[in-house]
Amino acid sequence: MLATVRPSLAGFFEGSNPKPPIHLGTRYDASGNFLLEPGNTVVCHLVEDSPSQAAIVEVRERMLAMPDANRLAFTPISSLHMTLFQGIIEYRRRLPYWPSDVPLDTGIDDMTRLYLERLQGFEGNGAFRVKTIGVTPNGLTVAGATEEDRQILKAWRDALSVPFGYRHPDHDAYVFHITFAYQLRRLADERTAAWQDLFDESLSFLEREAPVIELEPPAFCSFRDMKHFEELLVLG
Repeated sequence: MLATVRPSLAGFFEGSNPKPPIHLGTRYDASGNFLLEPGNTVVCHLVEDSPSQAAIVEVRERMLAMPDANRLAFTPISSLHMTLFQGIIEYRRRLPYWPSDVPLDTGIDDMTRLYLERLQGFEGNGAFRVKTIGVTPNGLTVAGATEEDRQILKAWRDALSVPFGYRHPDHDAYVFHITFAYQLRRLADERTAAWQDLFDESLSFLEREAPVIELEPPAFCSFRDMKHFEELLVLG
């Protein structure tokens, strides 16, 4: 008898979600090669050589060691980050994912230059701390370490919506995360218990070894694909 899939993980398994992964064919191909998908964003990279980075990389290695990890396309360790605010992206040229005062056919590089101008002097909303609250095939789900941190994160997102000129539909319910990988194929149902055990063990490990994730300050970045996020302007 197969183990029951937790609701938060159900969409990653074949029986509960037979649809192909949403980014397959635009963000990456069926072989796991990342494709050109230019855009910009505001992220916090992991602090290099920090204890929390080491713990996170250990969890990533545990996922890579799974016998069916070939169903996942992993991003490089150097790209690991928490997205604070989503910028614009080539394959999402529509409202409300684009500022209403800028033509939808504006070039990505032009949009990046525009945002660099708008973000000059942006003061930010203070320092915050985050912790891991879940592990999935995509990576880590994170949140503010305290209620105060959660309010600071919200204040950052609200403030950034002004220069960016939009609020995504999930603006207030956005789930912060650190992506390790994208699905090439849904995981087999008979592998449910093994993956759930890994995620449970990994969450306990991170709660012990990295109760707070050390992050660099928020930075406005450009990217050509999901393998590298070039910091252009540190905010706040």
